Amino acid sequence: MNNGCGGSEAAAPPLEWKFSQVFGERTAGEEVQEVDIISAIEFDGTGDHLATGDRGGRVVLFERTDTRDNGGHRRDLEMMDYSISRHPEFRYKTEFQSHEPEFDYLKSLEIEEKINKIRWCQSANGAVYLLSTNDKTIKLWKVQEKKVKKVCDLNVFPEKVAENGSIGSSSISTISKHCVPNGGCRERPFGCSSNDFSFPPGGVSSLRLPVVVACQETSLVAGCRRIYAHAHDYHINSISNNSDGETFISADDLRINLWNLEISNQSFNIVDVKPANMEDLTEVITSAEFHPTHCNVLAYSSSKGSIRLIDMRQSALCDTHSKLFEEQEAPGSRSFFTEIIASISDIKFSKDGRHILSRDYMTLKLWDINMDSGPVATFQVHEYLRPKLCDLYENDSIFDKFECCLSGDGRRVATGSYSNLFRVFGSSEGSTEATTLEASKNPVRRQVQTPSRATRSLGSLSGVVRRVKGVDNSGVDANGNAYDFSMKLLHLAWHPSEKSIACAASNSLYMYYA
Repeated sequence: MNNGCGGSEAAAPPLEWKFSQVFGERTAGEEVQEVDIISAIEFDGTGDHLATGDRGGRVVLFERTDTRDNGGHRRDLEMMDYSISRHPEFRYKTEFQSHEPEFDYLKSLEIEEKINKIRWCQSANGAVYLLSTNDKTIKLWKVQEKKVKKVCDLNVFPEKVAENGSIGSSSISTISKHCVPNGGCRERPFGCSSNDFSFPPGGVSSLRLPVVVACQETSLVAGCRRIYAHAHDYHINSISNNSDGETFISADDLRINLWNLEISNQSFNIVDVKPANMEDLTEVITSAEFHPTHCNVLAYSSSKGSIRLIDMRQSALCDTHSKLFEEQEAPGSRSFFTEIIASISDIKFSKDGRHILSRDYMTLKLWDINMDSGPVATFQVHEYLRPKLCDLYENDSIFDKFECCLSGDGRRVATGSYSNLFRVFGSSEGSTEATTLEASKNPVRRQVQTPSRATRSLGSLSGVVRRVKGVDNSGVDANGNAYDFSMKLLHLAWHPSEKSIACAASNSLYMYYA
């Protein structure tokens, strides 16, 4: 295993990870509904908000709470002789239905509501904006706090006849207990129903119309501002915001489109790898990402394990790349699974834009954008599964798409594995940090040793398995622990400025800090 990103800084000591929070924890024996499984996770640029999307088309927002109750002004904090060391804590904020299941009648194709990606946009006027996409349609959402408006009822009750006329302070205090949002009424006298008012004998001398009563309560409202549709023939696998704050890209298997956030009925095709004859197709686009600071530069990965860096200033249609990053295949190492496991499932730029992190099925690779001869670091995620590639192919696990992430300082990288495990590696030069954590309240319960090369004991592991319905669905790791391929940790995100990771295990969101 090669470690180091070519930097000159000293290797940081390994972090000690601790459990912080869990949302939607599954109880023992509880059956998870398919629609509740988390399919996307993303921090915003400040780290104060976190969003998750699930297979049911819902987006759930969380907000950070520990920064609000630190207490004191800046001057008071500076006078303290100790530092406030607190890890990020979040609370549920709101949720909304982003996408609904659809049916394309022209192609006789069902379109799932599953959220594939979420990306935060720049906030404005106290509101937060985010993009969410399913296989075909991208939506821009605005979430903001609005004051709740309450409507008081008509004065059709005997005890309120005397209150007719203009609304004064006394009448407001009297009717406040009857006013609820949307004009409902909590307390009604005998004989009065919500739809059939009983008038007192002799009628009402004067009638007061319903009045909107202002109140201090606020509620979070999510509104769809734009819908970007009908631009992709194939399933959207990536969206990425540009650093200019005005545009974003969306990518499917064969094309990358450039959008303006304010224009939803027009996009520009900037990358098209579709051949004239589809029989000549050899690779597809698997992920795309804008450079964090250069608005004209973006990178996209392919199913052949290569990463292309393109500059939009070169031409309107970026048919040619400015740089190509790929690792040469070792002689004599090719097998039936070589191309399948080489396919890159996710790429991420480091915060400074100097490095690109890529995840294929077996490894994490760190690339220096100034050096296209090969990766500067390669991290083996679950090398002990190599003898079981045939079984993984039979149960389709070999096609699982794991995400990856980098820490804000770029000194560590992380990605998921099976049995709800995820791995954290040190990427600094000379670092040997390789931590295995489990998405549970005790993250260090299981440790997996990753040897730098295969040993004889690994070959013997292929026979120690448990078969379920004729499919090898569980094995053992290098320490002999049970290894479950049905429990896969595909999605995780690193806090942009602190040592904190959020990861999704089925329908549960786990958070850890160091």
